[in-house]
Amino acid sequence: MPLVRIDLRHGKNAAYHTTIGDVVYDALVNVLGAPKDDRFAVITEHAPDGFVYDPNYLGIAKTAECIFIQVTLNEGRTVEMKRAFYKAIADGLHARLNLRREDLMINLVEVKKENWSYGNGEAQYAPPT
Repeated sequence: MPLVRIDLRHGKNAAYHTTIGDVVYDALVNVLGAPKDDRFAVITEHAPDGFVYDPNYLGIAKTAECIFIQVTLNEGRTVEMKRAFYKAIADGLHARLNLRREDLMINLVEVKKENWSYGNGEAQYAPPT
């Protein structure tokens, strides 16, 4: 169900990418109830001029280590679940990569179940016709 897009500045190694993906996946499964093995992610590094952020938006100081995480997922989670999800990722990345919690921006994009096709040109989660 979820599709994760992770964007960061150029220069991190494969282990760094894997750790970010693992932290997000664990939070999806353990906090938001995503199915196990439903893991789809794109991790993209950008040159400094292609990765733009306000260094002090909302009074939260960000550095060049900033990471953007966008998750497209089925609608229906509560605000409390979303808050727990954001916290789980921030805490996990801080613990495993020493990433500052301030250097993280997360965006959830909620869609209806019929907006997914996992292959074969079918809408696997759409209601039967």
